[in-house]
Amino acid sequence: MKIASLFAALSLMCFGMAAHAANVGFQQLAIPDGAEAPLTIGVWYPTDAAPTPQPLEAFTQTVAVGGPVVGHGLPLVVMSHGTGGWYGEHYDTALALAHAGFVVAAVSHTGDTYRDHAQALQIWRRPQQLHRLIDYMLTDWVGHATIDAGRVGVFGFSAGGFTALVTAGGTADLTLAPSHCRKVPTAFECSLLGSVTTADLAHQAPPRSALVHDARIRAAVVAAPALGFEFGREGLKDLRMPIQLWRAEDDHLLPNPDYAQAVRDALPRPPEYHVVPNADHFDFLAPCSAVLVKAAPDICVERPGFDRTAFHVAFDAAVVAFFERTLAAR
Repeated sequence: MKIASLFAALSLMCFGMAAHAANVGFQQLAIPDGAEAPLTIGVWYPTDAAPTPQPLEAFTQTVAVGGPVVGHGLPLVVMSHGTGGWYGEHYDTALALAHAGFVVAAVSHTGDTYRDHAQALQIWRRPQQLHRLIDYMLTDWVGHATIDAGRVGVFGFSAGGFTALVTAGGTADLTLAPSHCRKVPTAFECSLLGSVTTADLAHQAPPRSALVHDARIRAAVVAAPALGFEFGREGLKDLRMPIQLWRAEDDHLLPNPDYAQAVRDALPRPPEYHVVPNADHFDFLAPCSAVLVKAAPDICVERPGFDRTAFHVAFDAAVVAFFERTLAAR
């Protein structure tokens, strides 16, 4: 779907949602993760408490910190970030969902954040962490009684897109990376491998059974998924839930056709597929603040003629509309 038509189709929807929007509460929490270090998470949710501008790393969001949760039978969306990211990198999408009546929980993946890269290659650890997040939100979170456990969705970008696909039921063949790097040595994942040898990878890579699935997930939004070529039809044969799949037309980091297109071609049920004209990989991240432009200019550069802020108005509305439709109350 072209982005111009997306703006046109969703403009009225955006105003309609705003008319019924709740205020948004927010919590940052550390939750247990078995023998591993606690997971840092952010939670956004409907509240009737008065919001105020609050710092969120390099951003400012208008939320009611610690406000009470309002509602019942609320749908839950969990979020997984990209390599070297953190739980708040899609805060604008989380806010849009919370305004529409969703509870949103995003995790900073242990060892794969902008502060700590120690486990960035161990991508198979991520689905287990997302599974733990769902467990926590449905059983231990202070507002867990307001959530409908039958209305759970997942959102993932880049490495988080891989995480979302696996957690939702996909199975990747992690042994395919070395052969892909021999074929496409300039690929992003090959730069991450660096001096790691094929023998090292064979030793480190776990069996497919180590990729944790979570049957509670009913729908998924996947943007620019990493390692899309590792799934294939066999790996995605059981993934029959509604999926909204996004690709940046000019993605320099995960270029066509080995990632999003490879996933689209392998899915047994055609996804709702969006190719964003003139967009690059990092345009799926929240629009950069002035602070972030100075601190991390590489992720803030926009192609000539592309407006990330305007795109996110349409993107966030499309994500909300998809989850409203696919996670509707039964």
